[in-house]
This record gives sequence, C-alpha cells and structure tokens, in this order.
Amino acid sequence: MKRFACLSALAAGLLLSSEFYDTYISGAAGDTKTRTSAGLLLEGGGGDVETAWRWFLDKAGKGDIVVLRASGSDGYNKYLPTLAPVHSVASFVTKTREASMEEDLLSRMANAEGVFLAGGDQWNYVSRWKGTPLGKAIDEAYARGVPVGGTSAGLAVLGEHAFSAERDTVTSAEALADPFHSKVTIESDFLHFSPMKGWITDSHFSKRDRMGRLLVWLARLQAAGKGNVRGIGIDEATAVMVDPTARAAVAGKASVYVVRLEAPVKRCVPGKPLDGAEYSVCRIPAGTSFDWNSTSNCAGASYKITVTDGVARSSLPHSSLYL
Repeated sequence: MKRFACLSALAAGLLLSSEFYDTYISGAAGDTKTRTSAGLLLEGGGGDVETAWRWFLDKAGKGDIVVLRASGSDGYNKYLPTLAPVHSVASFVTKTREASMEEDLLSRMANAEGVFLAGGDQWNYVSRWKGTPLGKAIDEAYARGVPVGGTSAGLAVLGEHAFSAERDTVTSAEALADPFHSKVTIESDFLHFSPMKGWITDSHFSKRDRMGRLLVWLARLQAAGKGNVRGIGIDEATAVMVDPTARAAVAGKASVYVVRLEAPVKRCVPGKPLDGAEYSVCRIPAGTSFDWNSTSNCAGASYKITVTDGVARSSLPHSSLYL
C-alpha cells in the first residue's frame, strides 16, 4: 500500500509523508549489496558512541541503513555519513500500527545492511510493531547476518524481556515499594535475537538511578517462572557491542552493570515492598571486553546488593548501588 501525501526535497535527503509513517532518505539511490556480519549495538542513550557506531557500520558493510523510530526525524541521516561512507540512510517514523505492514517499509527492511531502533517511547514500539510484519522483519535482519542496534527506548526492546512503559516510566523507589505497581509493565517475546535470550535491559542507568527498578524486574520475571534472567543497565554515552560469538566490548564514557539474582526471592507480591532479594552485580567500565554468556566471571568490579523491605543496600562503602 502506498499512501504518500507529499514529496519534497530536504537538506538531509527526501521526505515521504503518509498517514501511517514519514520517511527520510539520504545517500545514493537504489539498492546495494555489501558483505555484512551480525552483531548487536546496545546504547544507553544520552549521546551516541562514535566507536560503537563505526563498529556497527563496518559490520553493515557501509551499505543501506534503516533507522526505525516513532518520533523525531532525520538525525541519523545527518550523523552516520560523518562516520563512514554509507550507501544510504532511510529513517522511518511510524505513526500507527498499520505502518508495520506497508510494502515500502518492509522492502527497505528486506534489503537493509543495518537496522537501528532510535530513542523515544518504547511503548510505541511494542504497541505498533509487536506481532507485525515489521517486528518479524527486524528478527529476520539479524538472522540473515545483519547488525541490529538500539538506543534508549530502542535498547529497551532488544532483550527477550522488556520494560514496556505502557503506563509511562517508573522510578526505582516506586518499583521497590511495590513490585506489582501499575507502572511496572514487562513485555516478553517481542524481538528474538539469540544473544539476548534471558536478558532484560535498561538505559540512562546510573544518572537516572535505575538500579532499583532493574532489581524489581528480575524479581518479577523469576516470580513469573521466566528463570534466572540477567539484567544489563547501560550508562549514558556508553555502548556494548555484542558479536554472535559471545564476545562483547564496552565503549564510551562510563560503564555497564550486569545484574543477576543469587537465590529465590523471599517476597515479591502485589502491594508490599520487595523483600529478601539477593543479587550479584558486575560493573564493567568502557574499554573492557568480556564474555557475554558468562554468569560467573566478572570482567570488572563485582559486589552484592540485597533488598530488605523495599530498601536496596550494597556491599560497597556507604551502601552505594553504583561504582
């Protein structure tokens, strides 16, 4: 279906506007074929990481890049060509669920050498893309050996499990006080990347004090019978690059925090604070490589966090939750 209402030239490229989505296209016309290799770029928001993006574009063979979003416009059309001579950048701003079934978007996805999910509101992504041809196309891109990435809201939906923000964001204090708070909304089975099985992610991590809510998400997933899921909180202006071989590397200005439950939680019920929860934390700074699949070897600094009656305390000096 093609329902383009207007066509105009922009400095960044071409704007196609329809009732379902807007498209910003820049670079060379037509499709190209370049050699690609799969990988996942996990950005914490608050600024893109140049080193990580160069890694991503190398894996994409500097081919045709598709940026998916539900707000904003053509920022990546301007940014990516400053890093590498990419063949083209097409940014799709979806407005409705119907956009996820449009042939023009799906054709671009089928021929993309790289796919990236921008920041915004992840509930728009879940509600508009889950269970649609577009959601399937994101999975298929990675499966055929194309790098996929996301930042902020785009990062939030890359795990097997995701905080959906269906009822807006939630603070650590709200989540710890009631793990079943109406704002603690967790979605599973949206996107499917083998390295992300058994993971849930969070962004803007230490700056927005999000450790507490990540602890709650892990407790909720355990209570729901999802197993011992691991969480990763990524700081702003920081990124993790994950190869299919399970080699991962941190780049940027700060750190990432890998968190897992140490034992069954004593109390995780509606209307009462989280209680009797014990976690191990591995803080991995930028410039460090690590084994993505390892559950025992910490490539950085390790410490413990316990939650008692809704209060999280760590084994660090002054019970700080972050290093």
